[in-house]
Amino acid sequence: QGQLVESGGGLVQAGGSLRLSCAASGRTFSSSSIGWFRQPPGKEREFVATISRNAGTYYTASVKGRFTISRDNAKNTVYLQMNSLKLEDTAIYYCAATSRWISNSATDYSYWGQGTQVTVSA
Repeated sequence: QGQLVESGGGLVQAGGSLRLSCAASGRTFSSSSIGWFRQPPGKEREFVATISRNAGTYYTASVKGRFTISRDNAKNTVYLQMNSLKLEDTAIYYCAATSRWISNSATDYSYWGQGTQVTVSA
């Protein structure tokens, strides 16, 4: 089955930028929607953004206008460009795959990566 591997996390000052990558293996990447979720310290996992197989996108309100999700099917990779980062963006970021068209529910996602830490400092 598919495997997802996140990269690109790190430490950044507030107002800075990071680009996360989610590299996927397996034959079904191009037919899957890929989502980004995050888990802030001491909080529940929450939806961030998702991109459908034909590049339709959906964002949670708190990141709209700051984050951009995109995909390169030739590279089996989805990106999350994060600009104007805020302290509250600090979290472990996970990518996940679903066969659904668009979903912001973690329970709809079947495959998950191991996560990458993003820390935003003042």
